[in-house]
Amino acid sequence: MMAFLKGLFVFAISYVVLLNGVNCIDIYHEWIVSIDTTINPLTSHQSVITINEMFPGPLINATTNDVVIVNVFNNMDESLLITWNGIQQRLNSWQDGVSGTNCAIEARKNWTYVFQVKDQIGTFTYFPSTNFHKVAGGYGPIRVNNRNVITVPFPKPEAEFDLLIGDWFRTDYKSLRSSIQDKQSNQFFDIPDAILMNGKRPYDELSSSKRHKSFTVTKGMTYRFRISNVGTVMSFNFRIQNHKMVLVETEGSYTNQITLDSLDVHVGQSYSVLVIADQNEADYYIVATPKMFKSDETLEGIGILHYANSLTTVSGPVPDGPDPFDIAFSVNQAKSITWNMTTGAARPNPQGTFNVSNVTLAQTFILHGSKGEINGWPRYVVNNVSYFTPDTPLKLADMFVNGSGVYQLDQFPTHSVHDSASYGVSVVSGIHKGWLEIVFKNDLDVMDSWHLDGFGFYVVGFGNGDWTPAARETYNIFDPVVRSTVQVYPGRWTAVYVFLDNPGMWNLRSQHLKNWYLGQQLFIRVFDDNPNPAKERKPPQNLLLCGMFESSISPVPSPAPAPQEGW
Repeated sequence: MMAFLKGLFVFAISYVVLLNGVNCIDIYHEWIVSIDTTINPLTSHQSVITINEMFPGPLINATTNDVVIVNVFNNMDESLLITWNGIQQRLNSWQDGVSGTNCAIEARKNWTYVFQVKDQIGTFTYFPSTNFHKVAGGYGPIRVNNRNVITVPFPKPEAEFDLLIGDWFRTDYKSLRSSIQDKQSNQFFDIPDAILMNGKRPYDELSSSKRHKSFTVTKGMTYRFRISNVGTVMSFNFRIQNHKMVLVETEGSYTNQITLDSLDVHVGQSYSVLVIADQNEADYYIVATPKMFKSDETLEGIGILHYANSLTTVSGPVPDGPDPFDIAFSVNQAKSITWNMTTGAARPNPQGTFNVSNVTLAQTFILHGSKGEINGWPRYVVNNVSYFTPDTPLKLADMFVNGSGVYQLDQFPTHSVHDSASYGVSVVSGIHKGWLEIVFKNDLDVMDSWHLDGFGFYVVGFGNGDWTPAARETYNIFDPVVRSTVQVYPGRWTAVYVFLDNPGMWNLRSQHLKNWYLGQQLFIRVFDDNPNPAKERKPPQNLLLCGMFESSISPVPSPAPAPQEGW
């Protein structure tokens, strides 16, 4: 059966069907997720996860309020889940694609995700969320475009380019997955072997191979680069030789436009920059170099910006960037990235209609990310608790048995650190339509970044040392940028505000894959028991059962209502 389907769907198939009476469309994709050993980004016979024989995977190109339908055929020998990084899944955490919300798609089987990009615009990515798969690929770009009735705060560019940049290892993902659980070899994962651009190895002027990434531009034209860090370990600094960049968007928020020579992009983050092809017609380096690491040429991601009439190839060293250990530079740049308060985004009203200048906090979580050891095994912990993934997804248990036998609500310490590291199924209550303050404290000596599914959070503050309530006096509450992934510098803290208006079971995690896989995550349960109007969508009719419900008869809920403008 799979061989037949593979023949039918070698390339992504997208159908567009207009919905009667609804200002959105359905976008259909059929994906076959497979292992390919012939792509060889660095090493021959290395396992790379492809989608429809593509690495990176196909673009999901949607518009605000569109419904995205992705039928995923798992052609691998292990179970699989795909998560949609930054897509908020409004009222619908059933489609989030992480271990706490979904049963995995078993090997040689398929499952269909159906979700609406409700009230969103911007630049996002998708990737596998379980079994350490992301280190082997399986990722791809998501664009959510503005509706025509919304004015975009910059002129339409000549073209848009998706640029997925990430660290890469020569070692096969199954071997890496085993090694990180061993104390002796755990550190090896911290240093990747290369930085790829759109799955391609760095440019090498001594090689006749054209296996690097190149973008062709026309002199005088403006281009939008949608840049994402799809790596698993390293932040990077991005720059284009002799070209300025204008930052315009990050993870669904239009920013105040600032002109940059280079841009720090941390694991899991996405940005849009405008680049004017205003130089002599030649070739120019596109460069990504790691932060907090003494780089050598083997860890430089290098692509080419090629002018259409260029007869001159690049030569010499790549352009210098900022000192990779200059934290002050990176923090100051992060603070300069602010929200454009006057432009619309997904809706006509200005983004600044929703602001945090006068909010009342309902909750505060202070979360320390660090390492621990449990029964001799290396683990990553939050407040000294390492998340233990149960066989039954939290959302399934929550729906049918109120969590009984799977997790105990609010046993995780949100304000304190346990004396010793231990396992826990960490689920905490979030007050529906309350403002939550989260302080992320990085007790590691390397960069970290945190992501919250289901929401965008307002990045209000960065600080050094321990956080205290007095630090709120330093917060930017006028125009903090709203995004879903934020960096936390070594030994420092980052503070965010979140308005919990999206009921569901939502994953809060480190975006660094080893940290996430070894326990640096928890879930926030946002619940409203008022049934009128309904606050969450019912489970999908194709709901998978597993764990304690594996032998049960799948429930057949009522069909969900069609998406509407006010939904």
